[in-house]
This record gives sequence, C-alpha cells and structure tokens, in this order.
Amino acid sequence: MSQAALDALPVIFAALAGAALVSLLLTPLTIRYASRLGAIDEPNDDRRVHERPIPRTGGIAVAASFVIVGLTGLAINAVFHFAPPLRAVRTPELVALFLGVGLGGLIGFADDRFQLRARWQFIGQFVLAGVALALGIGIERLPNPFGDASFDVVGSLVVDVAGYAIDIGVAAVTTIWIVGMLNSVNFVDGLDGLLGGIALIAVTTLGVISLLSEPVQPAVAVMCALLAGALLGFLPYNFHPARVFIGTSGVFAVGYALAVLSVLGTAKVALALLVLGVPIIDTFWIIIRRVSARRSPFSADRGHFHHRLLDLGLSHRQAVLLIYLICSVLAVLSLILPGRGQITTFLLIVLGGGVVLYLLTRRAREALDRASYDESQAVPGEGPPEGT
Repeated sequence: MSQAALDALPVIFAALAGAALVSLLLTPLTIRYASRLGAIDEPNDDRRVHERPIPRTGGIAVAASFVIVGLTGLAINAVFHFAPPLRAVRTPELVALFLGVGLGGLIGFADDRFQLRARWQFIGQFVLAGVALALGIGIERLPNPFGDASFDVVGSLVVDVAGYAIDIGVAAVTTIWIVGMLNSVNFVDGLDGLLGGIALIAVTTLGVISLLSEPVQPAVAVMCALLAGALLGFLPYNFHPARVFIGTSGVFAVGYALAVLSVLGTAKVALALLVLGVPIIDTFWIIIRRVSARRSPFSADRGHFHHRLLDLGLSHRQAVLLIYLICSVLAVLSLILPGRGQITTFLLIVLGGGVVLYLLTRRAREALDRASYDESQAVPGEGPPEGT
C-alpha cells in the first residue's frame, strides 16, 4: 500500500465510525416515527416473507448518515486541512454524489409513503441519472473482455444542444449503468439484511481497490467508508428478524451511490459488475423470463434467486448467508483478477447463473408439486403413524 493510502487510513476509519454511529442512532428514530410518516410495509401478497407490518424507513437513516457525516467532515477539513489527499476529488463529483444520494432518498421515500406506480419510480431513476451527468459523472471507457484495450465511449457521437456539447454515447452508457444499478438493487431487496449486506460487501471492495489502484484514490475510499458505515449502523436492525426495512428510499440512495462510486476511477465498472454479480445476473435473467412470458419486466413475482433458495428449504438466514458467501467470493476474485479477467469471469457467471436459476426453478417447482400431491392424498383426520 502506498504512502498516500496509509495517510488516508485515519480519515477512512473516522468516516466509517462516524457514519456507523449516526446510522445506529438514527435508525431507531425512523422506526419510532414510521407510522406518522406513513411508511409501513404490509404483508399483503404472497411475495412477502414477513408476517407483520414492518417500517420502511431504514433508507432514510442510511442516506441521512451518509450525507450528514460526509458534509460535516468536508466542512471541518476545509477549515483545518487535516486530510490534504481529500482535496484531490473534484467538487462537482462530490456535489453529484451527495446531492444524488439525498435526492434519491427523497424520491424513494415518496414511493414508501405513497406507493407510486412503476412508471413514476422509473422517471425518478432517470432524474438521478440526469443529476450525475449534469455534474460530470460519466463512463468514458468500457472494459474489453477480448483484449487489453478498452472501448472508448467518449466522442462517439456529440451533439450541440443550446450551446452545450452533449456526448450522446457517454450519456447513454452512464444512464443505462445508473438506472440498471438502481433496478438490480431494487430486485435483490427481498430478504431481511440481503440488500444491506450485499451493498456492504460491494462498497468495501470498491474502497479497497481505490487504495490499491494506481493512481491511489483516497477520496473515493473515504466516500466508500461513509456508505459502509451507514450500512453497518443500519444492518443490526435489518437482519432477520428485521425491525425495519431499507425501503425504496434506501434502494435509490444506496443504488445511486454504488453506481457513482464505481464510475469514479479506473476499471471500477468492471469490478462492480463482478462484485454485484448476484443482483445483476438475477435481474438480467428475471427480465428475460418475464419478457419471454409476455409480461412486464417490472411485474412482481417469486422468481428471484433468493425466493428459489427459500423454496428449496433453506431458512431465511441460511439463504441470506449463502448469498453473502457468493458475493464475498466474487469480491475476492475482483481483487485478484485484472480488468479483462473480471469481465470475462462476469460473462461466464451470467451464463452459469442462468443455468443455476433454471435448475433451481425446476427443483423448486418439483418440490411444490410433490407437496401439493401429498396434501391431496392425505386422509382427513388421519395423523402420522405412531412412533414417528
């Protein structure tokens, strides 16, 4: 690890601890006032795995902790200059990150409160992508799985709009990335602690690679530590049995932060693809399955990877911990593989993931069919044989 990375470690740990403490204190407050805010998740359909009303306000605490601690730290640093490496990040990028996380939390809370239709959520996702683009966040290169040279996106198609030069290629790829990340994060939010844990693994990996890459990016590592801390303070209240859900406010805030942090730096998009392989692959194959069945890709069902694990007989905690393990293995691979290897591995996992999801779906359907048959053959009033 370079000297610049070592110099940033005290600030990184301070950001982690500060965000975790604030999140740990704010989360129970959001639980207390969830009824007044009108953000309660009712178990009103067969997709829900909880049996009682649960507050959907955890995302407010996560987003607020990230923004409050981050802006407070930047203000203190501007006066006392205790962390010179943090000045390496551009101001518009910081504005894009904090403004987007805060706005994402507000847009998501509107859904938690008013149960917005999917079209309005989709519009909100494009608004967040527009905020990032307007403040200079853009994907200018794409990793190449077939060679060492990356694909240049910048300059592919530039148009003039009201005197401003807009790179259509960069805008399109960045928008797809941010909107895709938001939907992947949303789709994986189905079990207690699942989204928070996956996001924690992903952002920790992004932070580590920011310190190990050349050039070192201590400012990005600090931002990653802020998000990791906010998630750490929230997870004790969210792990099964959950006292609070992260809600759409958390989905939008966390998804946006992951998308932007993965753009800030060299080859982080490839890394994020691999680390977040489970939700991305689950999203991809779910959309393929729904479209092939002539249904809306955003229609709800119990076809997700975590639902299949439950159908196979795993407990709630076992399913979550298994997915944590898979994500951790992918995180280790992302740290030891080069950018080209990350993309190649991701593509292989996409194909393999499709096969696994198909087999899990088939096994789960067979198990449900056997259970239905056994129930239909049971004699009313007849119990199990004596001694069983």
